[in-house]
Amino acid sequence: MGAAAPILVSGFEPFGGEVVNASWEAVKLLPDEMDGHPVQKLLLPVEFGRSGDLIEEAVAELRPSVVIAVGEAGGRAHLSVERVAVNLMRARIADNAGFQPDGEAIIPEGPDAYLATLPVDACVAAARADGVPADASETAGLYVCNQLMYRILHAIACNNMHIRAGFIHVPHLPCQVLEKQGKPFCPADISARGIAAALRAALC
Repeated sequence: MGAAAPILVSGFEPFGGEVVNASWEAVKLLPDEMDGHPVQKLLLPVEFGRSGDLIEEAVAELRPSVVIAVGEAGGRAHLSVERVAVNLMRARIADNAGFQPDGEAIIPEGPDAYLATLPVDACVAAARADGVPADASETAGLYVCNQLMYRILHAIACNNMHIRAGFIHVPHLPCQVLEKQGKPFCPADISARGIAAALRAALC
């Protein structure tokens, strides 16, 4: 029997003046193996285009069983398992390469949207069962996170790959809200526990 297909999990570098990104801090804490599947962790730039290129290359090389991209969503109190990615880019602030789209399509010839191939509701239930506040989300925004989720799902669809894939947003870290009274946060280890629970649900 061959080795189990890997799991691919990505997180982002800091952006918007932050010195950390909650997504990568959580991803770093994930185990290196889950249920016999090696876990590959990929740090991505907060850049439209390049982040999608890099994860597409990783998917093509690894042929993973599950792909979960993780990003941070300041202001959200729970882990958000995203249900849909739309074919649109609009940025309130420029990405880390200085690009600030204002309504352009991610893939001009692509469909308007893709649904996650993750079992979204099962991922949410698994995280909650492990004591991590989590919800399904119907919008991944229009920034780099949504672009990344769309690119992953588009590549999977175009190459007829049977991969469970999607996106999870995590709240800011405590250190990111020290000067932001009343803003929600979640420690990295709690977010990592929720992501791990979602991964286990996706492997079922």
